[in-house]
Amino acid sequence: MATASARTTRRPGPPSTLEVVTYQPRQVSGLAIIEQARQGVTTQQVDQLTKLLQVSFKEMAALLQLAERTLHRFRSEGQLDQQASERLLLLENLTAHGLLVFDGRSDALADWLRYPLRELGKQPPLALLATISGFGLVDDVLTRIEYGVYS
Repeated sequence: MATASARTTRRPGPPSTLEVVTYQPRQVSGLAIIEQARQGVTTQQVDQLTKLLQVSFKEMAALLQLAERTLHRFRSEGQLDQQASERLLLLENLTAHGLLVFDGRSDALADWLRYPLRELGKQPPLALLATISGFGLVDDVLTRIEYGVYS
């Protein structure tokens, strides 16, 4: 069960010309997150999400509650441990929701994640993702934006 889908589309021109694969995280249920976290997530998903959210490797390591060195080790192994996998899957869920709210614009989502919000105690959403509770708070703000409920 994958949490992200990839598309490859042909551009006009020679048959061998392919567009770059587009990473699209999908929202999955809490039980699916638990199942996938137990199996471990590939570090390819880390790289894709890092690029999509326009965060540095250091920031991604902090979001996964890992030392940079540990994340580098996991990259060489090709898979995250259960805790880091769960955090990455939560971040993918949040990203999928954010892309829905921001009409698929990853640049708008990346900017929003860095913007201090009054609803979050004048902190940027990205700063709250260091805790599991923060994921819920940030997701609640996205839901309020989605339904037009402003504080």
